[in-house]
Amino acid sequence: MGTLGFTSADFEVFKVQGFSERMVELYAHVRPKLLRLGDELAPELARKLHLEFFPHVAKHARRTVNPPPETWCAFGPSQRGYKRYGYLALCISSIGLHARLVVKPEADNRPRIAEGIKSKAAELARSFKGVKLGRYHGWNFQDLPETVAGDEKLWAELAEALGKKTGGIDIGFGWKTRAALRLDRDELLDAYRELEPLYRICRAVT
Repeated sequence: MGTLGFTSADFEVFKVQGFSERMVELYAHVRPKLLRLGDELAPELARKLHLEFFPHVAKHARRTVNPPPETWCAFGPSQRGYKRYGYLALCISSIGLHARLVVKPEADNRPRIAEGIKSKAAELARSFKGVKLGRYHGWNFQDLPETVAGDEKLWAELAEALGKKTGGIDIGFGWKTRAALRLDRDELLDAYRELEPLYRICRAVT
């Protein structure tokens, strides 16, 4: 498979100062590529993981002052939206590209997802043995986030965080711009395949 089609200029969009100015550039250059990739990758992701996915590209409709430091295409289980569920995401920022699994604080069934992660921590540790994951929660967008081992300690921490009132999950893999320009679809899909055991727990309680 070929590359994802991003150029160096796409990553520079997130350095444009001013809300309106950045949004104009984002909608002109980055969002069309995410819309195309969403339509193309959703069926490929479905074949890879044997689950149905619907793509949703962020609109940033709630923002009016601060320009978004990143944007994304979310792949979730519903055609109506994605924020109520755990979802997979292809994100782009000034740093590069990111393949992540996200559960937002406003997602439905967060306590049940937390319980599922907690009860399957040992199983997840086996699935993620040797895998290093970036923890994007509270990420500063200055560099790729710190990576941690996918061991039982991590899953226990994520389950505890998810169980809190404003808890969430944002975890995955990142490629800095130079590597991101060479990233092909097979590599991206393989990253989502790595995240599949965690995603299936989220999916089981939607």
